[in-house]
Amino acid sequence: MTHQPEASAFSEYLAAQENKSLLRFLTCGSVDDGKSTLIGRLLYDTKLLFEDQLATLSADSRKHGTAGDDLDFALLVDGLAAEREQGITIDVAYRFFSTDKRKFIVADTPGHEQYTRNMATGASNSDLAVILVDARQGILTQTRRHSYIVKLLGLRHVVLAVNKIDLVDFSQERFNEIVKTYSEFVSDFGFETLVPIPLSARYGDNVIEPSAHTPWYDGPTLLEHLETVQVANDALARPFRMPVQWVNRPNLDFRGFSGTIASGVVKPGDAVVIAGSGATSRIKSIVTQDGDLNEAAAGEAVTLTLTDEIDASRGDIIAAAGDRPEVSDQFAAHLIWMHDEALLPGRPYLIKMGTRTVGATITEIKHKIDVNSFQRLAAKTLALNEVAVVNLATHEPLAFDPFEDNPQTGAFIVIDRMSNLTVGAGMVDFGLRRATNVHWQALNVSKESRATQKGQRPVVLWFTGLSGAGKSTVANILEKKLHTEGRHTYLLDGDNVRHGLNKDLGFTEADRVENIRRVAEVAKLFADAGLITLVSFISPFRAERRMARELMGEGEFVEIFVDTPLEVAESRDAKGLYKRARAGQIKNFTGIDSPYEAPEAAEITLAGGVDAPEAMADNILGWLKDHDYVN
Repeated sequence: MTHQPEASAFSEYLAAQENKSLLRFLTCGSVDDGKSTLIGRLLYDTKLLFEDQLATLSADSRKHGTAGDDLDFALLVDGLAAEREQGITIDVAYRFFSTDKRKFIVADTPGHEQYTRNMATGASNSDLAVILVDARQGILTQTRRHSYIVKLLGLRHVVLAVNKIDLVDFSQERFNEIVKTYSEFVSDFGFETLVPIPLSARYGDNVIEPSAHTPWYDGPTLLEHLETVQVANDALARPFRMPVQWVNRPNLDFRGFSGTIASGVVKPGDAVVIAGSGATSRIKSIVTQDGDLNEAAAGEAVTLTLTDEIDASRGDIIAAAGDRPEVSDQFAAHLIWMHDEALLPGRPYLIKMGTRTVGATITEIKHKIDVNSFQRLAAKTLALNEVAVVNLATHEPLAFDPFEDNPQTGAFIVIDRMSNLTVGAGMVDFGLRRATNVHWQALNVSKESRATQKGQRPVVLWFTGLSGAGKSTVANILEKKLHTEGRHTYLLDGDNVRHGLNKDLGFTEADRVENIRRVAEVAKLFADAGLITLVSFISPFRAERRMARELMGEGEFVEIFVDTPLEVAESRDAKGLYKRARAGQIKNFTGIDSPYEAPEAAEITLAGGVDAPEAMADNILGWLKDHDYVN
């Protein structure tokens, strides 16, 4: 009985915490603007640190600190050894704290340009951004870049924290100058609230309590604003959307679709549609571990059962039947590139949108955006941290909403197919109309009937290797042998194609990717015509050869690696290309200043420089006969 009052007080405390609203915010800006110090000061002044944490902070401040004899509050957040050694934030650090009025999750994001991608990750889950500016430095390029990304990612509430105001003698004139410059810069960003606050994170001025050093400032302190700012949950007001995470079928008598509701509200009896297929039904029940619900809303993880047996699987979106998302395999988007290796249009990537992952290519960079002037700049590639407007094409249609209408179903990430790394983040602008106007037309004569008439199986023989490896020589000999036997063939040679179809392309990495993409599409058409197509291209990148393979049907792509050592290929330099490349007269030459990625599992590997071209052609012909490509 003696423990009942304690238990009651604890229950009341939990209930009070549960009923508090939650604000997710991030701190961002340039290097050394004081982001980590500000968060550390918030934690310290709200008395949310334990004694052992204070003792550790005191010891760390003496060892790693940059604040003299004072506590270095940045060390509360910069937890990585590399961060403490370099004095910069590298990864996104999340901290939870609570006051009497509200709960908070704060993301401390890196200021260094190299880690802009980490900043974008923190912003993607936030409701408000605290953008710090060093009062001495003013608005910097990284401040502008972070502000633009905040705008792109749909944040509508911003605090302009003019930090280190103590180092400019708490100058009202300097504060007003920075606020004016920043306000002009973001005038078209559409922020709902923009609250400028002069503060000193190190000494606590205007962080928790109003500062006596800024009698000219009559606005809220940072914490006061964070506790009172109204951030509407727009997700509830948007149309119902739920990406299917998995099909829940524990036994023959139950089949439900599990996932987290992205937006809107759903009730039993509501009409819904599987966005991709267009199949319609009604909600039969909303199942959870704690029992069925009469209603479920955005953010809740549930299992939905339907009144009809319709097909849906992971990646599908269950949506309100009367307010459906767009479905398309082509769309325009804003894209933030997050990888050291540049984006190359035409290169195959993976797109993950919601719970759906599909193959995709960036078909065109419409323009990249200068974050300082907002000028639209022409671009063939996209480098680390650059932002662009692009067109994308996916291998399968996707259901989506424009990001501006529904961030939950309008955002995606780009994944490198070889490394599985996330290399980009995008926001859908709109579906491309041409995607809904272009349809496959049924052909009266099939590929199989064309090939049967010719007495052969269609195949693309893709010769790859260094310049001078002997690809074209072997391909020409092989085509002559096939022609003599009455086979129907065509040879696509790298040099010849560049005189016509690809004469507008150079030899940069981006142009090489587009060169191979076009040739692969042509080879696919020839295979559809039932031909044996010989393709002789250096095609130095595995990703593009893989893309060409995936365009073809099963067994229609045969990779032939003419494995000739560089020194042998260079000794055959009939055109003098290697000599000119060595002299720096030809740029981006494969094997010299541009890489060649050898095949990892080619169907046929030829010992170039060892075997004679005639013998290599006979080798391939024998392989084709052994595998029933020719009778």
